[in-house]
Amino acid sequence: MENKELLAVPVHTGEKRTCPEEASHHDAKRARVEDETNGSHAIKQTEEDREVLAEQGEEDVEAVEDEDGEGEGESFADMMKSGLSEVDAGIHKFVSDHKGFSGILKERYSDFLVHEIGKEGKVVQLDDLSVPVETEEASVEAEPAECQTLTEEQKQQLSDLQLFKNKEGNVAIEVEEDSKEKRTLLHKAVKTLYPGLETKTEQREGKKFIVAYHTAGKKALAAPRKHSWPKNRGSFCHFVLYKENKDTMDAINVLSKFLRVRPNVFSYMGTKDKRAISVQEIAVLKISAERLAHLNKCLMNFKLGNFSYKKHPLKLGELQGNHFTVVLRLVNTSRSYFTLVHMLDRAPHFTWYSALRLMHTCLCTRTSSHPLHCRAILQNNWTEVMDLILKPRPGAEKGYLVRCREEWARTQDPEAALKKLPVKRCVEGQLLRGLSKYGKNNIVTAFALIPRNNRLMYIHSYQSFVWNTMVSRRVEAYGLKAVEGDLMLKGGTAHVLSAAEAEELTILDVVMPLPGFDVIYPTHEVGKGYRELLAADNLDINNMRHKVRDYSLAGAYRRVLIRPSDVRWEVIHYDDPRVPLVYTDVDKLEDKPPPVYLTEGKYRALKMEFSLPPSTYATMAIREVLKMDTSIKNQTQLNTVWLN
Repeated sequence: MENKELLAVPVHTGEKRTCPEEASHHDAKRARVEDETNGSHAIKQTEEDREVLAEQGEEDVEAVEDEDGEGEGESFADMMKSGLSEVDAGIHKFVSDHKGFSGILKERYSDFLVHEIGKEGKVVQLDDLSVPVETEEASVEAEPAECQTLTEEQKQQLSDLQLFKNKEGNVAIEVEEDSKEKRTLLHKAVKTLYPGLETKTEQREGKKFIVAYHTAGKKALAAPRKHSWPKNRGSFCHFVLYKENKDTMDAINVLSKFLRVRPNVFSYMGTKDKRAISVQEIAVLKISAERLAHLNKCLMNFKLGNFSYKKHPLKLGELQGNHFTVVLRLVNTSRSYFTLVHMLDRAPHFTWYSALRLMHTCLCTRTSSHPLHCRAILQNNWTEVMDLILKPRPGAEKGYLVRCREEWARTQDPEAALKKLPVKRCVEGQLLRGLSKYGKNNIVTAFALIPRNNRLMYIHSYQSFVWNTMVSRRVEAYGLKAVEGDLMLKGGTAHVLSAAEAEELTILDVVMPLPGFDVIYPTHEVGKGYRELLAADNLDINNMRHKVRDYSLAGAYRRVLIRPSDVRWEVIHYDDPRVPLVYTDVDKLEDKPPPVYLTEGKYRALKMEFSLPPSTYATMAIREVLKMDTSIKNQTQLNTVWLN
């Protein structure tokens, strides 16, 4: 998968940008097999986390765009000079011994297309933007004829309000016939004809008015009203979300702000990368398809469709996997592509936690650039945790963050440092808010103001590093075969292999544990290596429970190797590096012609398609073909050299 594999390299031109409206809203033990998709741990946000996000309000647009770092290729390249390489992430081995070649991954975010594979094994596609027709709602459409007629001026005012041309205002419609029945019909008429608007009744100077306001406007917070929900309709609206250059959590936060609901009313089966075009199924509690479809008018880089009502939400880990379409640009080999790429269909690859994932933790949480520094939480060393987030550090960084860190180093005053941040929703801002509120003697509580997902990224990054390191040691010691003392899963339970069992199995059956209190370890020398590695970090492998429950590591099991399926590939040529080479769902909906590939051209690319099960990374499959470092650091350097 590609969840949380953030590869942000310079974009030439032609990529869409987020619209201003969006930016402003913003022996045996029972196995705990990873419940991840695209490589991300299955983490649930608590309601407290959602409240923290909602309470942070709307930020300055320029500051938000600056934080995202889009369009600042040189600055990003500078930041990546001190980024993680694959060796830093504990990745050392390849499965095959063929000679690889060079190529640039994710030169444009549109070069990486991810389609979720749903519970039934079907690839999720966005191919229908229409709203489902329901008999009960059809009767509501007919009701406006029986109620007070809206004037042309009122219709225009409501239309402007719906399209955010008057987002902070409202439209007041005087009630001509003061009866509850007539008012109810007028309420329904406005909300039916103008999805996204809410209404309430107000009395002004002895007269009653129906006041319409936008559900994404500040007025909605003053007097929220519950939307009526038909009894014969499922409580959850399921839809397909198409998004460009946004990860799943960012997308959910944007949708929740426009709909004025908490993010925890949304559910999904897995998280997807930011630097990609991704298509996945989402479910939301008691939000109508009409309101969701209205967002297609307001948001750039998003499309919502394939609406249906169901009685159940989605759960993390329910997906069957992901289907990837990947373009590697500027490939530099004249060798037979069939020999190199077709082996992807026949040979397995390691399921490493990619350096991109571990680097994403550093980018999202902005700790020191190595996952080992995340061990401070597990060591209960909260002063070090605070310092790692707030202290000045080498390497390029956003100017306001540099000023914030310098102020903190000089004064140790959280309120003074917080004033240097135009964007308070970043990790530094959230921790400083906590320190200002609870004091520097209560760092644990202050740290808890950071959303739970981000906090858990720290310790999961450390787990991932340990897993990568121990798999490298295991392959170095025993090669690519099952041996006595390895682990496999039997009916969801971890089992230690005997010598006889190892003879009958292959490396594809072998799993390795992420460290935790609910796993067992290999009984050969690699098992001892786990203990030694954790002991070197002052951690007790027999006591992985933490004083703070959230940071207790249960552990999980992960297969060492997997084999992709549905592999297809082709060599394509092109002259213009700005032309997209992938045909997206939105391109099809808009009847755009598919890309035309040249037989000969100035540049050459390799286009690959393949499917992977949950909790595996596409970049690690590509790494096995390229035989090169696919880390964000190396790919950025390749792209920078080419641009220069």
